[in-house]
Amino acid sequence: MKLARSHYLLSTVKRAITVLNLVWNLFGEGNDVFKEGEWTKSIEMYTEALSIAEYADSEDICVPTGLLEKLYANRAAAYLNIGLYDQALEDCEKALQLNDGNYKALYRKAKSLKELGRHQEAYEAVAKCSLAVPQDPSVTQLTQDLAKIMGLKIRKAYVRSKLNNTETPMGMAVGMPDVKGLPAAVDLAKNPLADTHEFKQACSICFVKTGPGVLDYTLHTEDHKCKKDALLGRFIHSPDKSWKLIRPRPTKTQYVGPYYICKEVAVGKECLYPGHCTFAYCQEEIDVWTLERKGFISRELLFDPFGPSSNVRLTVPKILQEHHGIFMFLCGVCFDHKPRIISKTNKDNPSLCSHPVTKHDFEDHKCLVHILKENTVRYSKIRPLTPYCQLDLCRHEVRYGCVREDECFYAHSLIELKVWMLQHELGITHENIVQEAKKFWNATAMISSGRFGPPNLKMMFVCGQCWRHGQLNEADKNKKYCTAKARHTWAKDRRVVLVSSHERKKWTTVRPLPTKKPIPSQFEICMHVTAGKKCQYIGNCTFAHSAEERDLWTYMKENNIPDMDQLYEQWLQSQKPGWGEETSSNSIRENGKQIHMPTDYAEEVAGNHCWLCGKNCNSEKQWQQHITSDKHKDRVFNSEDDQNCWQYRFPTGTFKVCERFLKGTCTEDDLCKLAHGEQELKEWMERREFLLMKLAKARKDHLIAPNDNDFGKYSFLLKDIK
Repeated sequence: MKLARSHYLLSTVKRAITVLNLVWNLFGEGNDVFKEGEWTKSIEMYTEALSIAEYADSEDICVPTGLLEKLYANRAAAYLNIGLYDQALEDCEKALQLNDGNYKALYRKAKSLKELGRHQEAYEAVAKCSLAVPQDPSVTQLTQDLAKIMGLKIRKAYVRSKLNNTETPMGMAVGMPDVKGLPAAVDLAKNPLADTHEFKQACSICFVKTGPGVLDYTLHTEDHKCKKDALLGRFIHSPDKSWKLIRPRPTKTQYVGPYYICKEVAVGKECLYPGHCTFAYCQEEIDVWTLERKGFISRELLFDPFGPSSNVRLTVPKILQEHHGIFMFLCGVCFDHKPRIISKTNKDNPSLCSHPVTKHDFEDHKCLVHILKENTVRYSKIRPLTPYCQLDLCRHEVRYGCVREDECFYAHSLIELKVWMLQHELGITHENIVQEAKKFWNATAMISSGRFGPPNLKMMFVCGQCWRHGQLNEADKNKKYCTAKARHTWAKDRRVVLVSSHERKKWTTVRPLPTKKPIPSQFEICMHVTAGKKCQYIGNCTFAHSAEERDLWTYMKENNIPDMDQLYEQWLQSQKPGWGEETSSNSIRENGKQIHMPTDYAEEVAGNHCWLCGKNCNSEKQWQQHITSDKHKDRVFNSEDDQNCWQYRFPTGTFKVCERFLKGTCTEDDLCKLAHGEQELKEWMERREFLLMKLAKARKDHLIAPNDNDFGKYSFLLKDIK
């Protein structure tokens, strides 16, 4: 009897193992054919596996829940690929019944609902998904797409029709809709989030922090005199009815990528940088920031869209006030050259560009460029507006550079997007934009007419003899002697110019502007000084010995101030009009004759420009030294914005999962060269593809030497994955 019972139990176990192995094998085969693009065949495999699992359940054979949810989620993906959205939605629901935290099922549910036209439900599903994987680019993109769909059609209105006897524009895929006429201007008075979000104003009295978390707030409804200086938001149809604080959008960085939720906040921890964190704290904040940055909404109009301030329009001064910089024309042929060349008009012949060899016709090839000078110089090309342009940022350009370049219909920078929107509203031309920019800066200069020199520097002239003894003594009222007791003669060879920056707040001497020809486009700081050493150059070093000296030299070059005498004269006149030592306005005439300044002849060198580092090189030797430097190579692969996209360690080059980690016996932690789990391995593979894209873009732009394969810790990219 016992022997028969044991045989029965043994046969039952064997049958159960056989059934489970069969389900697993069918699951694996389905995945294999799915990767090959055979969606229908993969559906057959998954369906057969689920049928066997259903039979096993009737025979009291337990199939793991994790396997079942994967089968349903994967079959949903296959259904999506062949357009069976109802079946895909049904499978997603079944997977979520087994595990409501399956973010892949949530994502595919949102896609299915979107295709079925149920946009509100789709948005709610993808919002839950974004909490689970806040940094997934696909989830972020779907969230933004759904937000736009549910808006009040703030983007362009396309007229979809077949292409009948018309030539397909270059770069446009056949079958793309023809666009007739320009789209309607963006109306900031409309709230594109009105269908999905609701907003409220509050203050620190009625919206009170009640816990340690950044989201632990409670809204009190008692009557009080509310300052209404805080913006609150929440989803209309979400089960969570709590109000979330929408902080002001961070504007100190030039980051144009998608916003992400703070890692600490996403896992329920306290933010490490409260008050200064540039990451979002909730999905509502991401939605507002994203549309606010693109100029699609104005938070001031979220409450009173029909009020007196509803006619908010973009203007050139508003763009420059937010983004700073200047608009000007450069030679488009040189700008599009690989590597990029910065070429303005030729001073001897303004109809040509300033390229030293090939002087292109400037008027025929000019392009509008926004130039922003901060720590480096950033050039952003503004392409002409066409009916095919789309009012959105190119996600490829934001991450690793768009390979379609000028053929892409999306904006390649935030400033280009704003200019396109401005042209949609006002029909303004590029020439008008340059003229408006000049008027704006001229008006700004008139307002601050008492201010002279670079905006970040204070300037003063003191007695050189007193300065050598550590004393600061300026000229007396008559400008004949210094104010010290010794009464040193105030002469041009005895005065010294001192500058002080807002950061250092320390007076620093500035040497005369170098007379080396040609004058470089961009002054650099001496490498000895940068390393904290004394300059070893014998003679007059033509590199700046401080950041303040570099800024003042740049200011003198840009304003045609050739020497310290001219600088002093103009500085005096800015302090009080008519205080010049000479009777002429700028001391550029002597005995009725024009004094020719060095800058009249020294045109700006059209050298190679590295758009990654913002550095201009005036010779081929300097260019080769730059593109082979370790600092430049690191910039090719790495930027601060990239770090926001990744959750795990940097890839080690060994793309395998650590078996000891799976068993719980790995003791190396972050020093382990193997991936700690399938998720980390998956991110490593994605990160490798991302870095290869950046390398390909750099090679295409000639920012990497052709035969250079030494990339330090990034060299693993060139190895084949086994």
